[in-house]
Amino acid sequence: MAHQRFSLFPDSPHMRQVFSARSIRARWRNNDPVVTVAIMLVCIALWIVELLLLGFLAPQLLNGLLQFGMFQPASAFREPWTFITSMFLHEPRSIFHILFNMLTLWAVGPFLERLMGHWAYLVLYAVSGIGGGMGMMVWAALSGNQFNWLTASYGASGALFGLFAACLVVYRKVGEDLRSMLIWMGINFLMPLITPNIAWQAHLGGFVVGGLLTLLTIDGVPALRRTSTLVRIGIYGGVFVVIMAVVFAFCNAGNPALQPMVWTANLG
Repeated sequence: MAHQRFSLFPDSPHMRQVFSARSIRARWRNNDPVVTVAIMLVCIALWIVELLLLGFLAPQLLNGLLQFGMFQPASAFREPWTFITSMFLHEPRSIFHILFNMLTLWAVGPFLERLMGHWAYLVLYAVSGIGGGMGMMVWAALSGNQFNWLTASYGASGALFGLFAACLVVYRKVGEDLRSMLIWMGINFLMPLITPNIAWQAHLGGFVVGGLLTLLTIDGVPALRRTSTLVRIGIYGGVFVVIMAVVFAFCNAGNPALQPMVWTANLG
């Protein structure tokens, strides 16, 4: 008789199976939300690193990590990677920032990833997140307040609002009831009125970019409608990135070039 190793959870897969290349390939082929899970894992892992640096190791290293990864309009020209890195950082002093963002991502991400496909969904997420940074940049240029150039932001919610907008476009296209999505979005849009230091500019920028990108992917140039979703969103996403780069350069012309080390942090 073969002996089996005792386990409190005999029907659950082992961690080595969950993270094995074979398991990931199978879930990828089955159109499971692999990209959504990967984004969540990266965000949670970085948050744990931030938490350890804050409480046990070296708060100075935490400040260095946040300054390296957060988006700040005044320094974005010198540090363009922060358009991306800021999407994966969250406030380590409270669990609510990462918890709320990850619950939101899990609520809308799997639906869009299964609908669009893994790579197209990743393009939407990334371009929407960049749109969140662009929202901060445009507000800094239009407000005439030098303080807004020095206000840093971090968090996934710029990209998440792009996913919200994409869901609205898709729901309206297929005739689904929008009320539940509108209520959920309304709660998120009202968060800056309830919780201080919320980067509503990033929310708005991600929402506009994500919605327009999805709308073009569905109902864009007729000649592209017979191509795959990945081809369409890749083309339109590239166009959006170029347009945002132009807007970024235009806004940066008004950058007061103050010392970027003096900043306050808003949560995205």
